Amino acid sequence: MSWEDEIKELKSREALAFEMGGADKVARQHEFNKLTIRERIASISDAESFHEIGTLAGVGQYDAEGNLKGFTPSNFVFGTADINGRPVVLSGDDFTVRGGSADASIAGKRMRAEGLAIELRLPHIRLVDGMGGGGSVKTIEMAGRTYIPEVRGWETIVQHLAVAPSVSLALGSVAGIGAARVATAHYSVIVRDSAQMMIAGPALVDWASLGDVSKEELGSYKIHTRNGSIDDEAGSEEEAFAMAKQFLSYLPSSTDELPPLADCDDDPNRRDESLIDLIPKDPRKVYKMHDLLERVVDAGSFFEIGRKWGRSIITGLARFNGIPVAIFAENPRVYGGAWTADASRKLVRLVDLAANFHLPLIHLEDCPGFLIGKQSEEEGTIRAGSTALAALGQAPVPFCCIVIRKAFGVAGAANHKPGSHHFRAAWPSGDWGSLPIEGGIEVAYKAELAEADDYDAHLTKIKERLNKLRSPYRSAEFFEIEEIIDPRDTRQYLCQWAQLARKASRADPARFWYRP
Repeated sequence: MSWEDEIKELKSREALAFEMGGADKVARQHEFNKLTIRERIASISDAESFHEIGTLAGVGQYDAEGNLKGFTPSNFVFGTADINGRPVVLSGDDFTVRGGSADASIAGKRMRAEGLAIELRLPHIRLVDGMGGGGSVKTIEMAGRTYIPEVRGWETIVQHLAVAPSVSLALGSVAGIGAARVATAHYSVIVRDSAQMMIAGPALVDWASLGDVSKEELGSYKIHTRNGSIDDEAGSEEEAFAMAKQFLSYLPSSTDELPPLADCDDDPNRRDESLIDLIPKDPRKVYKMHDLLERVVDAGSFFEIGRKWGRSIITGLARFNGIPVAIFAENPRVYGGAWTADASRKLVRLVDLAANFHLPLIHLEDCPGFLIGKQSEEEGTIRAGSTALAALGQAPVPFCCIVIRKAFGVAGAANHKPGSHHFRAAWPSGDWGSLPIEGGIEVAYKAELAEADDYDAHLTKIKERLNKLRSPYRSAEFFEIEEIIDPRDTRQYLCQWAQLARKASRADPARFWYRP
């Protein structure tokens, strides 16, 4: 009365599933410098931690007596796993089986993976390689009909954004709904050269008389990490896995929790003497904001997000004395740090991420205002920038700003979170106003200058007079800036604030669903 025969059949069917698309297809995957789905899962997850769900799903071939003669597994693998000791839902496409198309997928597996991530309130890492569930023309003949697109189950993917972290990695040629699955995440990475992302592939583009183009020309990392469709790029799949792990390390497992604390062996009272001369006295000269960030955060903890797009604002995650924060700063080496439309959109993503996962928010400001000029107007900079300011005001997390140098115009107002009482300080190099003195002086004093015997000499006198009034200490007298600090004390200031912010933080439900 033993069930040993049935268990043997179970093991036999599992072995067939582990063969994926067969030895030839696996070899071809490796030829393109890509791992198989099972190799990817083993690489990204903690050893022996993956619990697969739906291993036996697929298409069986039977003889006349009903005996199994062959088996093609589903091209989607998912389950639960641990990453750095924390549970996640892990899913991915098997490109060795029909290139990840709907012809070999079982929709219930993909929907179950997304649904479990919500119900278990776990992070979800998607390893996307192929069409990600979209159909091909052959699907019509196999189904005996066409279908009207509904993207069933998409509401589950969107809802998860408000529940737990999601990460999507583009690991191959990703098109259609697969591309949408990459973009609909809190963080996305594409692997250089071996992966592309596109709405439709070259054949369909050519059919539409839109040109004979390659996959690289349509969907290279050079395109999508520069336009913000994908956050970052990696040189290899292993590097992409490491980036996903690091991103998750700053975030809670769900919105029910506060972000996890980390051990810190970097002295919170550490003073960096080099900061005293980091800012040039000449306001037209630039410096490296990245250097400032690296010197004040916990050593090695700054994780930049979106390095290749919206480059006039630097955004990322970091730790201060082991406390995770979201942090942004203008980059004076790109447009002088002026806010562009793309930079504003990138900032919205960071602020919304912080709001969703209870990350205190820090701004190191050197903002000359919105980028001006014809191109900036055509790109709708004022709307994108206004959205960013609104997102900042709506974020229900503690906020702190240190004005490093410039704070001008509407964008410069991001030194303050509207409706909030928060820490705000400035370095002695702080310089602010509705617009820079240099840019408006000849307009404001046009009549006076016109009557002067020596235009240039009189202009110099006016500048000298006004420069005495632009000192940050004058603003401090009127409590328009709360504190002026020694640049070398910046880390200590922010570590103390982070402790207070952590104590004040609450894992309250999100006020809105996060939008990708």
